[in-house]
Amino acid sequence: MTDDKTLAVYDEKAGDYARLIEKDEAPTGSLRTFLARLPAGGRVLDLGCGPGTWARHMLQAGFEVDAIDGSQGMVDEASRIPGLNVRRAMFDDIEAASLYDGIWANFSLLHIPRAELPGVLDRLTRALRPGGILHIGLKEGQGEARDSLDRFYTYYTVEEITALLASRGFSVSDLRTGADKGLDGAVAAWFTLTAHG
Repeated sequence: MTDDKTLAVYDEKAGDYARLIEKDEAPTGSLRTFLARLPAGGRVLDLGCGPGTWARHMLQAGFEVDAIDGSQGMVDEASRIPGLNVRRAMFDDIEAASLYDGIWANFSLLHIPRAELPGVLDRLTRALRPGGILHIGLKEGQGEARDSLDRFYTYYTVEEITALLASRGFSVSDLRTGADKGLDGAVAAWFTLTAHG
């Protein structure tokens, strides 16, 4: 599913978003933990890479990175990072099999309807190599809604995501929770976790 309104917001505000998330140049705790679990020089998919902030850290740490985003504006921002393989693609475009040691889905899966998440998780599971790991970041809550910028969101509980991952043979660790002000100016609760087989 492609939500044109959400993509239009990111196209228009790609530069604003880049400045918002690049205030702290150091890798987040979640990213450091994710990279520490990967084999040296492993291959990573940054799914919904935005302006490439996390992909840049992955490259600097010596990993091979494929970065994709549905927003052309975000792809244009990420394309400024030397050495980054970035392209415009949607969740349904992921056709890889046993290609990645890790997939970084940091606050990207929340833009698809709840009914479509199982199919996307199946694609991601197939794209991982045996023993590969999946990082997921989501906004915490229930239901589906649009924010004040007209972006589409699906909200999840930790228990709901843990069950979906368990049904695909994953266990969950590295749970982090918090609340931050987003691009729309609203403070929202979130969680991140690592799924591994």
